[in-house]
Amino acid sequence: MAPKPKKGSDVSGNKQGNRPRAFIDPRIVRAMGHPVRNDALSILNERVASPNEISKELGESVGHVSYHIKVLKECDCIELVDTAPRRGAMEHYYRATSRAFMTAEEWSRLPKSIRPGMSASLLQTMVTDATEALKSGSLDRRDDRHMSWTPMIVDEQGWEDAARSLEEALERVFEIQAESADRLANADEEGVPVTVAMLAFEAAGPHRQRVTPKKD
Repeated sequence: MAPKPKKGSDVSGNKQGNRPRAFIDPRIVRAMGHPVRNDALSILNERVASPNEISKELGESVGHVSYHIKVLKECDCIELVDTAPRRGAMEHYYRATSRAFMTAEEWSRLPKSIRPGMSASLLQTMVTDATEALKSGSLDRRDDRHMSWTPMIVDEQGWEDAARSLEEALERVFEIQAESADRLANADEEGVPVTVAMLAFEAAGPHRQRVTPKKD
């Protein structure tokens, strides 16, 4: 993470009086700015893999994936951990050094002009994962799988409470991932590939049109 700008300056060092501009590492924005990079980073959070292996999993060309892997490496999101000769060439294997998500604090610092593109990229990744799971039959394989859609009306306090609850749930998900990794390291058991996706957003309009009975 690059150092924060000094008080009274923006990221480039220009004077801004006594109020510093909100700062966010531009590498985060660049790393999460494309669905292929999101997918690749998610895979590399789960295991060590090469661009060739990732391209087969995503159904993308090796050259296309290799370009996005290069971007992730430039953003310090992944690191090279191994190389191996494959068919007269050297195959490179990477693992993630940062999680494939952006914190609420980092999101709040993003310029509003680029938020729609970031959201679209993440939504595309979610839809792609869910569609592939549906096609393969894994989406409904487990009786206790969770899927819900909950339209509702809340006040400002309710919105804040709901957002906080999801943040806490996400932190617990990461704890579960770490606990599972520790158990799997010492167990004769294969891990279960799981995707957890959560959304909470202000809807475009009323979920239902309220109908007022007409008087005769």
